[in-house]
Amino acid sequence: MRHSNRHRPARLLVALAAASVAALTTSLPALASSFAASSTVQVGDHPFPAPVCNQSLITPGTLQPGTNNLGAEVEPYVDVDRSSIDPITGVAQNVIGVFQQDRWSNGGAHGLVTAVSHDGGATWPVVNFAPFDVCTGGPAYERSSDPWVSFAPSGDAYQIAISFDVSGPAFGGPSAVLVSKSTDHGNSWGPATTVKADTSPNALNDKESITADPNTSNNVYAVWDRLVSPTVQASPTGFEHALGFRGPAWFSRTTDAGAAWEPARMIFDPGQENQTIGNQIVVRPSSVGGGLVDGFNLISNFKNTNQARGFNVAVLTSADQGVSWSGPVIVDKLNFAPVRIPATGAAVRTGDIIPEFAGDRSNGNVYAVWQDSRFLGHSNVAFSMSKDGGRSWSRTIRVDQAGANQAFTPMVHVATDGTIGVSYYEMIDAAGDTNTVLVHCHPNGAADCSHAADWTPDPATFVAGPYAMTTAPRAGGFFVGDYEGLTDYGTHGFRPFFIQARPLATAGLTDPFTATVCPSSGC
Repeated sequence: MRHSNRHRPARLLVALAAASVAALTTSLPALASSFAASSTVQVGDHPFPAPVCNQSLITPGTLQPGTNNLGAEVEPYVDVDRSSIDPITGVAQNVIGVFQQDRWSNGGAHGLVTAVSHDGGATWPVVNFAPFDVCTGGPAYERSSDPWVSFAPSGDAYQIAISFDVSGPAFGGPSAVLVSKSTDHGNSWGPATTVKADTSPNALNDKESITADPNTSNNVYAVWDRLVSPTVQASPTGFEHALGFRGPAWFSRTTDAGAAWEPARMIFDPGQENQTIGNQIVVRPSSVGGGLVDGFNLISNFKNTNQARGFNVAVLTSADQGVSWSGPVIVDKLNFAPVRIPATGAAVRTGDIIPEFAGDRSNGNVYAVWQDSRFLGHSNVAFSMSKDGGRSWSRTIRVDQAGANQAFTPMVHVATDGTIGVSYYEMIDAAGDTNTVLVHCHPNGAADCSHAADWTPDPATFVAGPYAMTTAPRAGGFFVGDYEGLTDYGTHGFRPFFIQARPLATAGLTDPFTATVCPSSGC
């Protein structure tokens, strides 16, 4: 996420008390879970040669601020090509994972890397990149960030990025939302299409995502927030206090499979001193009438039409594939839940202000997860669901099984059979050692997953770990990403796509990994 700690809302970070540290318990792999994880696969990376990424060549006489962590990968995302499903195994053969490569301490990376598997994720022989910045042979932006990828029903893949400069005033210089398309399942990528560009340092395009419509291969949707400052001289941190700052949600779409993108436009303006962040579109199936749901965090520092001050998980809805949009519907408050290393109080930068959303491709239910401190006073995973396309939402419940530990950066996905999976990172001891974990719930009659008891018949599934969070790169805290990836595997299972630091990372401070999580009866 570009705006790093410079643009995040003000927060009070308090170290855990000694009693809380003593209460932490080590999380071990479940001994009798109906779901189990495969061995992890380490995915290849692609450090960029320093001469290619010498940013002083872009703006002569200037040098970028910050420290570059060469070889550090963070913030992964993943999707599967459902047109490549093997008729015997039921497993999609084509999988694309994307992540930041060579993370900077103060925002963004040298470039975004694409890893491609054509055997269901068993091996990842293709490692390449879409041309989003100067390091990747794209437009002359200094950095790129926030990788996201989505497969259309045709098997075409779309990748999106924010690209930007950091060596100027205010937000640092120009920024853009760029999209690249692959027609060969991720083996190569076309030139970047500019969906939105701002040359003024007063505007920052941030935290974008892309969603290909599963009902038609023609439609693909992009959504993001666009922060606007009043003057070039304005401090980026002034967004928290000045009425001149605002961060509306912007949107664009293609209806001809990427041949052209409609002019970008604002779909929701939260008003002065307010912003959206983490916009993400879920497409409902044609069987229930279709429609779009855009989920995000509505940050209200001043006031808006709902008078909802603070952090709010919220959605907009569209019944006409993005032509028009509703006003915001508040899912619930997001109670800020920072994560710290218990032994030292050192900050860990997580997805603490980024809710995640997923939809059931059969019945159209929409699910939301986020970090929340309401349950134990520190970070746990909150969940709510909507059965009516986002118009109303169930009571918020806790779904992680981390005990007294901190659970953070959740991702949600729905398997083909309707099973809901939620993956997250769990800090298992005072030193900061961290595991990747997945919990699941299968809606069945009255047990529709809207109650905490629906999630507890099976213990959490240990996926991977532990790694030492304190060896991850620093970017406003120890950092492995504002989000992680999660997609389906077969009919009943899941594929998490995540980051681990040392000692499990062997090619840098952090590396991308993947695994499969399947029921004992098979995926």
